[in-house]
Amino acid sequence: MNTETKQGDASPLIHLNLIWFSAVMGLSGLALAWTRAVPLMGPLANQVAIAVALLATATWLGLAMATLARLRRYPGVVARDVQHPVRHVFVASVPVGLLLLSALGVHFFGALAALHGLWVLAASAQLLVTLWVLGRWLHEHREGEPPMWAGITPALFIPVVGNVVAPLAGLALGHTTWSLAQLAVGVFFWPLVLVLVLVRRAAHSALPPRMLMAWFITAAPPSVVGVVSVQLAVPLGWSIALWGVALFCLLWAAQVVQRALSVAFHMGYWGVSFPIAAFTSLTLLLSERGAATWMPAVAMLSLALSSLVIGWLTVSTFKGLRRGTLLVPEPEPPRLPPA
Repeated sequence: MNTETKQGDASPLIHLNLIWFSAVMGLSGLALAWTRAVPLMGPLANQVAIAVALLATATWLGLAMATLARLRRYPGVVARDVQHPVRHVFVASVPVGLLLLSALGVHFFGALAALHGLWVLAASAQLLVTLWVLGRWLHEHREGEPPMWAGITPALFIPVVGNVVAPLAGLALGHTTWSLAQLAVGVFFWPLVLVLVLVRRAAHSALPPRMLMAWFITAAPPSVVGVVSVQLAVPLGWSIALWGVALFCLLWAAQVVQRALSVAFHMGYWGVSFPIAAFTSLTLLLSERGAATWMPAVAMLSLALSSLVIGWLTVSTFKGLRRGTLLVPEPEPPRLPPA
């Protein structure tokens, strides 16, 4: 253990890795879902959306300042996180959170010049992170390094498929060409990542308990692409089909919940938050467009469930911070055999 780590042992800041930004994704996604509920619930839904959006913004800003402080005090620890076979993918949660906050900003304030700049910054950063993550796949394996399979988890959807989030604000801001191009990157790599994750599961090992909630992320791509499809005014049938895929992914992932809950609360639990919020947004949009007579009931049930789940995650996070059980060293998962 180096001197930097020894000095940081007394400070919880050293353990603040980038997975914490997944809370911003969940909260922002929930705020966007509540904005979609206005046609069903009226002004009350918009007030809830504003409150959750403010919490999401404050969370991103607080985490950004804490991360900069961590980088200044413990640069070696941050560097190890960036090189970690699994943790490196959470770098993408920073720009994805900004893209979602941009979408909220456009909803509440319109196409402000500042939001154009924020979106361009976030979309560019997201694309660069995707290039960096996929570039690691092309590097030659060196002796002593973990096999590539160690990094193939559902969390890989965040940097790779996070590109489908760009059009949520980009289309409204008039960046149509860039938004569609970045959407295509996410759509192209979405099935590839899913196949890789399933192959890793079948050929190597099950995910460790702390990663199990990440299976819910499989529902995020079809949900977000479905929302974007509605924005693009494509035939509604496409969005309904994507809604069906997203619903199946949520039900499929729900089978791991009991095992996931056997581990004390940790930030990996937030893996369920954005997918369920994105699914709720799509359901509310389909309800508004009359996709089925029963869709409004499903939309309200989904909104209630996602609000309860993300509310519980938020309360549990504050409790964990107060008790000192979250900013602690993470146990290393079992090592995979050499590739």
